[in-house]
Amino acid sequence: MEIERYRKLIKSIFEKHSDSADDDQEVETQIAFDLERDRYLMFHLGWRGERRVFGCVIYIEIKGGKIWIQRDGTEEGIANQLIEAGVPKSDIVLGYRSPYMRQFTELTVG
Repeated sequence: MEIERYRKLIKSIFEKHSDSADDDQEVETQIAFDLERDRYLMFHLGWRGERRVFGCVIYIEIKGGKIWIQRDGTEEGIANQLIEAGVPKSDIVLGYRSPYMRQFTELTVG
């Protein structure tokens, strides 16, 4: 089943990104998976001096058999990584783009 493959792929991409983000001693990179609802989140948490750091880096959902990228704070792009791993463009939705703008991408509208 594609959904199971997508779950494993998303988890491996998150783990790769969280492992590479461990250089900062004051700011942690954490991942949270809601396996019941197919929601996947990677965020930064910590302090830089007196300034609080908290922010979402990646947020993905699987809805209706499609991978919805709701937030992508990576340089290379999560969609590119999914495509390289064999996910069809018709199964990837850039949820952070407006429905109108999605029609101008090579990916699905949703």
